[in-house]
Amino acid sequence: MTKPKWLIIDSFAGGGGASTGIERALGVKVDFAINHDSEAIMMHTANHPDTVHFQEDVWAIDPRHVVGKNKVGLLWGSPDCTHFSRAAGGRPMDNKTRGLVWVLVKWAATVKPRLIFIENVGEFVSYGPLDKSGKPIKEKEGQYFRALLSTFRRLGYSNLDYRELVAADYGVPTSRKRFFLIARRDGFPVVWPKQTHGDPKSFDVISGRLKPWVPAHTIIDWSIPAPSIFERSIPLVPNSLTRLAKGVDKFIIRNPEPFFAPPGAVVGSGQNHAEKVCFLLRQHGMSIGSDLNHPMKTVMATGQGKTALVVSHLMCLRGTSSSHLQSSSLSMHDPVPTITSSGTHIAEVRAFLMQYNGEAIGRSLSDPLGTITGTDRFGLFMVKGCPHQIVDIGMRMLQPHELYAAQGFPDDYIIGPDINGKRFTKKAQVRLVGNSVPPPLAEALVHSNTNIIQLHDAFSEREFLRNLKMEA
Repeated sequence: MTKPKWLIIDSFAGGGGASTGIERALGVKVDFAINHDSEAIMMHTANHPDTVHFQEDVWAIDPRHVVGKNKVGLLWGSPDCTHFSRAAGGRPMDNKTRGLVWVLVKWAATVKPRLIFIENVGEFVSYGPLDKSGKPIKEKEGQYFRALLSTFRRLGYSNLDYRELVAADYGVPTSRKRFFLIARRDGFPVVWPKQTHGDPKSFDVISGRLKPWVPAHTIIDWSIPAPSIFERSIPLVPNSLTRLAKGVDKFIIRNPEPFFAPPGAVVGSGQNHAEKVCFLLRQHGMSIGSDLNHPMKTVMATGQGKTALVVSHLMCLRGTSSSHLQSSSLSMHDPVPTITSSGTHIAEVRAFLMQYNGEAIGRSLSDPLGTITGTDRFGLFMVKGCPHQIVDIGMRMLQPHELYAAQGFPDDYIIGPDINGKRFTKKAQVRLVGNSVPPPLAEALVHSNTNIIQLHDAFSEREFLRNLKMEA
């Protein structure tokens, strides 16, 4: 007689981030993956070929049919978060989408998984009724969330806990923050993984207790050119120019420690003789962007991505310059030299940088120059004691393989599968990585909660309790 197997199931499987982390933690494959999305199933299949895939509505799946005579050791669920997230921007929400989490209760009631992991956005704790216009009823916020917890407990999941975790604290080069709920019915406590990384300036990192966060520059493919913004066939829209100007001001002009691109970085404007200072431009919400010395902001699922690499080409002004900069005696305290309308990149960038303050974002160089404010918005500034001037600005969107690296996927992860003659689009790649669970975070969560079982099996009860105390 065949011994029943403890199954591992990834519901709402997506492109396979959670499955990758689970398999790393346990050393065995995920048995079943469920998703209605054909593109998600394609990517998951390409990377997890030994997993049985169900491309169906998660509600249509009968857990008892999937499991058969086996038992479920681990169920992972990442239900759609778009109708909880603040990123929805106040748009009406949908009760059906918000209610997808109850699919996991269906699994709990029918096949009783030993361990259940739920991932969502932090706003999930406010899950409650909507009014007729699709907006949350403030007085009833959290009502359905509390009902969900109560239901799990009634079904035998007496050990249940939840909290938000930041991926960067576990060695992932993104600051993505997500809500996790862990429910277990095997008598063992919920164990949260120990933080491994932190702010490089914190005492824990300086003292050696934690490793420093993995910075964003580690995921940049420096072989991809960043074309000049002044040579675009279609000019940037005003909002993008405003963000760009503010980003240059914050992360380059006013930054005492700007990030310099490594030697040999390819550029698209021919300014290979110039030093290249970079930052990440954020085209979402209220954020301007981020320094490449810190983890990247959350990868978004919409559009072609929301993060661009900005490469600012700097000329260090030492002595008498042979270029057209006319900069031999320039100082931050000297009057700003005459700005011409010759069409050079220098003139364009000077006017562009100067004019963003207030409501203006710039003006045509054929028009009279606006009032000079006496600030350093002409792109003349000091970097490590040397006066510099911006001579060009390049910008490009981050590519899918960079976004997957930022999310912690392995380098060999297949993100452009070609199955049955159908090739993946860049839009699909970005959508799936934006919706994905960072594999290292899933690995840490699963390992910490399955390691406790392995400890129990390996030691006597007394030794187990002693080891458990040491783990805590």
